[in-house]
Amino acid sequence: MYDRILVATDGSDAAETAVESAIRLADRFGSDLCALHVTPPDDGAPPPGSPDEIDLDALLDDLTARADEHDVPISTAVLSNESGAARTIAGYAADQDVDLLVMGTQGRTGLGRFVLGSVAERTLRLAPVPVLMVRTSTPVGELDDVLVATDGSEGAAAAVTHAVDLAAAAEATLHVVHVVDVTVAWPTGSGGPILDRMEAAGREAVDRAVDRAERAGVPSVEATLLSGSPYRAIVDYGADAGVDLTVVGTHGRSGLDRFLLGSVAERVVRTAGTPVLGVKAADAEPARTDWTDVYEG
Repeated sequence: MYDRILVATDGSDAAETAVESAIRLADRFGSDLCALHVTPPDDGAPPPGSPDEIDLDALLDDLTARADEHDVPISTAVLSNESGAARTIAGYAADQDVDLLVMGTQGRTGLGRFVLGSVAERTLRLAPVPVLMVRTSTPVGELDDVLVATDGSEGAAAAVTHAVDLAAAAEATLHVVHVVDVTVAWPTGSGGPILDRMEAAGREAVDRAVDRAERAGVPSVEATLLSGSPYRAIVDYGADAGVDLTVVGTHGRSGLDRFLLGSVAERVVRTAGTPVLGVKAADAEPARTDWTDVYEG
């Protein structure tokens, strides 16, 4: 499933969870593991949540020893933060042709969270490879149940393809959901007809995902049509069904509206009780540089 996995580490608790999760995945899928540390600029401070002073040699030696305990082949790299940590990590992932990038995130919420963003979420928008984000409370465990949300878009189709391949490789149950966003229909005053069309489109998207999963040999598939706020419905379903991993598509938008409106993918990342794997469509345009890139939090 994954030939080469990259994990970014800064010594923080969230990064430690990412390292443990990456080692577990590499062990399970027979992957090579690469660990990357990005140093702050000469005049900059470590990212929020990371230790004030890092013994880099000790950090990488410990990581290597832990990988060796599982017979996971590992290499390490240290890069200077010349263009922002997120862009440095995303660029390295592209250069190394990795299949998966694993990162820790704080999962912060609130207005400051929307304005400032985080290295992990910025990397999610920039990286050309799937990004698995974990918090200290959501390490990767068993992969018995995998959840994927689909809305029929190209980004969702890419997420479905990845989730199907993962569920087949892990012999997991695949949960496919589509959320009918009632907030789109009701303000128009013609909720009934619009909702009917939205539900029909949702059923088509779910049916396509189920068909793909069955053809791929996924052992068990659960299909559900939900309604409500998309990110909340996805998170609630994951909690109720006890899934181990949530897969979502992301479009990589950037700019002011990106931070005012948020996206389903990033809201799921912040609030889900599972690790969240973000997948872009293969032909998705990379996020543009904007005013938010001056901050690396």
